[in-house]
Amino acid sequence: MSAPRFSVIIPAYNSAATLARAIDSVLAQSYPAQEIIVIDDGSSDGTSDVAARYGGKLRYIRQDNAGVSSARNHGAQIASGDWLAFLDADDWYYPDRLRLHAEWIDEDAALDFLTGDYEYRDDAGNLLGTSMAQHDAGKAMLVKAAGSARVIMDQAHEIQAYVADHFGDTHTLSVPRQIFLELGGYPLGYKVCEDVHLLTRLVARSHRIGVVCVPLGVYLIHASSATRRNPIAAQQENVRTLTGLERLAQNFPAPVQRGIKQRMQSARYNLACALVKNAQRSLAVRAVLPSLVSNPGWRSLRDVLSMLKG
Repeated sequence: MSAPRFSVIIPAYNSAATLARAIDSVLAQSYPAQEIIVIDDGSSDGTSDVAARYGGKLRYIRQDNAGVSSARNHGAQIASGDWLAFLDADDWYYPDRLRLHAEWIDEDAALDFLTGDYEYRDDAGNLLGTSMAQHDAGKAMLVKAAGSARVIMDQAHEIQAYVADHFGDTHTLSVPRQIFLELGGYPLGYKVCEDVHLLTRLVARSHRIGVVCVPLGVYLIHASSATRRNPIAAQQENVRTLTGLERLAQNFPAPVQRGIKQRMQSARYNLACALVKNAQRSLAVRAVLPSLVSNPGWRSLRDVLSMLKG
């Protein structure tokens, strides 16, 4: 088996202030990427000038503005590597991000895809936490790993918990290009949770998922992000995306279906909380009522009662 060849895809939209840091983090990898593909999604700032400084060290493609999913899919379609890795233009990799996955892929051909831990940092660079430690599914895998840097996710209850509230994110995902293309890539027409949509479809066809239990990169938390500026709209989009995912899930394995139901229940609750904070209690109650039908039980009843109480 030949060593995996990684194409790293960086979608960029008005990313002149952060793109160089992202590119530099890929160029600094201890296991070099075969190629770096920057897809400029119709930027109006100096994004193209930043990319131009790297010359032949990367492939720069500009497209009309069509959203991050379109940009990632465009990169995947033109990639020459047999494995894909993604990096948003405001995040960055740690030096061993590709090596830790590549060495494991080389040793274990039965891995369907790989993910891993990452750090949350704010605009000032302060560490806010790590992904696996902040999600129940991640904490369970850390216990299973028992101090090892590697652990396999392959049990039904692990898969269900991962779909319900996944750790890892787009920039820690390593996926075979052929499988990504067969799945149709990231879904178009969604502004929130498009990564969960793809990840869940990927999990539905997977049996052995490799998890690296050390941080592979940084996810930057912006105080002025759209999610924080308009939490109601963001949570409404989250529910809309998951509704679309539910329609595809009828033939998914049972653990994945159960995980989707749990994730939808959490999404409805988060939307309701945002509505309550905006003094829209009646809409908050309506937001969580569907959970009583789709996922009956004490938790669903508790969600409704909590919204009634405000």
